[in-house]
Amino acid sequence: MARIRLSVAERREELLRAAVEQIEVRGVSSVRIADVASVLGVSNALVLYHFSSKEKLVAAAFAYAAEADLAHLRKLMARRTSAVRRLRAAVRWYAPTGQAKGWRLWIEGWAAALRDPVLREVAGDLDQQWKAELAEVIEEGAAAGEFHCDDPVSVAWRLTALLDGLAVQTTSYRGPLSRSTMLRWTDEALARELGIAQAALTS
Repeated sequence: MARIRLSVAERREELLRAAVEQIEVRGVSSVRIADVASVLGVSNALVLYHFSSKEKLVAAAFAYAAEADLAHLRKLMARRTSAVRRLRAAVRWYAPTGQAKGWRLWIEGWAAALRDPVLREVAGDLDQQWKAELAEVIEEGAAAGEFHCDDPVSVAWRLTALLDGLAVQTTSYRGPLSRSTMLRWTDEALARELGIAQAALTS
């Protein structure tokens, strides 16, 4: 049966989805152009037509995955509710026990970025966008008098650092922490950073 002819944009998205899946399975260092081509039943040349090297394919795959998560984060942040509730929803979704996917992908990316300047630039830019989204809502909540915060950017950095660290523990080491413990810790950290009682997160 003949393959359906895809537009350039559709083909790129298909290749990026396959690349993300293969990176999660094989890791950045082991994944090959041939692996991505094979799962889709296309030639290596087709993959290289859209992405001229493995490095560019990997960087684009990380950007693709992260931008999907950023779109969801922005949807959470756009809800018509208090800044506190939006922040809690975002932190619990981002936490390794929440609904955000791809922690294996990101841990792979952090390791690969040590040696790959293209991936380091892409991952770093996306990381800054995450922090900026959180900082913007923290600033908004402080301006509305929901809590006091002199430095929203630092709060965003500390919260994401905690969540990234928990992700390493649960994904790389598969530690014995329960889901309820992890979520309790994220609530405690958020309340502490905002200077409010933990009960206020859900009030």
